[in-house]
Amino acid sequence: MGTGNFETTIGLEVHVEMQTNSKLLSPSPVHYGDKPNTNTNVIDFGYPGVLPVANKGALEYGMRVALALHAQISPLIRWDRKNYFYPDNPKAYQTTQSQTPIGTNGYLDVTLADGTVKRVHIAEMHVEEDAGKNTHGSDGYSYVDLNRQGTPLIEIVSEPDLASPDEAYAYLEQLRQVILFTGVSEAKMQEGQMRADVNVSLRPFGSDQYGTKVEMKNINSFNYVRNALIFEEKRQAEVLRSGGVIQQETRRYDEPTKSTILMRVKEGADDYRYFPEPDLSPVVIDQKWIDEVAADLPKSSGERQEAYVNDLGIEPYDAEVLTQTLAMSDFYDATVASGADPKRAANYLIGDVNAYMNKNQVELQDTRLTPEHLAGMIKLIEDGTISTKQAKQVFEAIMIGEEPEAFAKKHGLVQLSDPNLLLGWITEVLDNNPQSIEDFKGGKDRATGYLIGQLMKMSKGQANPSVLNKLLLSELKKR
Repeated sequence: MGTGNFETTIGLEVHVEMQTNSKLLSPSPVHYGDKPNTNTNVIDFGYPGVLPVANKGALEYGMRVALALHAQISPLIRWDRKNYFYPDNPKAYQTTQSQTPIGTNGYLDVTLADGTVKRVHIAEMHVEEDAGKNTHGSDGYSYVDLNRQGTPLIEIVSEPDLASPDEAYAYLEQLRQVILFTGVSEAKMQEGQMRADVNVSLRPFGSDQYGTKVEMKNINSFNYVRNALIFEEKRQAEVLRSGGVIQQETRRYDEPTKSTILMRVKEGADDYRYFPEPDLSPVVIDQKWIDEVAADLPKSSGERQEAYVNDLGIEPYDAEVLTQTLAMSDFYDATVASGADPKRAANYLIGDVNAYMNKNQVELQDTRLTPEHLAGMIKLIEDGTISTKQAKQVFEAIMIGEEPEAFAKKHGLVQLSDPNLLLGWITEVLDNNPQSIEDFKGGKDRATGYLIGQLMKMSKGQANPSVLNKLLLSELKKR
């Protein structure tokens, strides 16, 4: 791919916040949306003389991602300091893994729009800490919130294997899905849990030398990444055609204009003055530890799709929808495990449940629906206790936490299916309507409709229509 006589080369550095209970190097909690500077302590503030302690869980989460991306896990981790000064980084350095990244030589097979599969190689993965948040107020002041400072990240660095904005988009989409199914992060773009640094360069077709790369920092939308790359392709091509030179620089993406804007001339690795972190001991990762982490790794979306289709008889498209997120897939598994019919459970999750979430702008885990309640409602439908029409009311109730059977009984939604009870009503109705019996014998279909109507009236609408119809036809034939 490329622009005119140039081909595009793209590499992505993706940062994913890991949903540990505490930060990478301090006991402060990791919570999104809390009051500024409440989830902090002396380590986060960079007070002199304080000593950090590495979060074992964050390392294990990093190992999960490395395993999911087929990477080699480093047997020895040594921490490094990456030195830079910003107001949202009070230590004036970031603790990272420059020399011994937790994972190397991984890959992700990306299915492109035309159905072809492209292997994108992963150079390395680092476990490191996030910086705080710097906000420029309209009052002329800037504000620093250090709640995010020290949140554990996994940084995933691809090789420059991507050749177009669309390929970059597809890579990010499928990488996010892999991340979701490790259970490491919810990867919510709107909350900054997944962000991409985008490196892009152009070179003449046929050249074996990469062009000068330009970096775009902290883009938190897949569409923004694609739009930024589209703009940069055109901008760099115009510079090169006019005889200009691309300088190594950092730019930012501006969504209103769908353009990139120069921020600063790009730093090199030397500018960060990396050196070993003296306050943290090296970490040895043996095979036993790797095996333990691998055993806890959830099944991938691909494995689950295959099982849904082959073992449960789910349509491939439905299986794909059910595995868009780990939360939905886990919920589906739990619903089926609770005794629900697999196909009906899939239909409810894909249809009614998704519609509810979209309407109310909530995630599945934020609703009061439980797998047990959804399975319970489905079983009530399957055994004829409630009709599909009545199930609409029951569904609305279970979405707000009601138990399905109790709700159905309380609100008179339970269908009456007891043959002894129904036969008593049928006998009474037939005894009182001899003309309808004669009409039935004469082949008039409306006779049964009239009798069913009378019976539903007697049952106050609670008789099971299917059972009622079978019993009525049987009794009519006996008259």
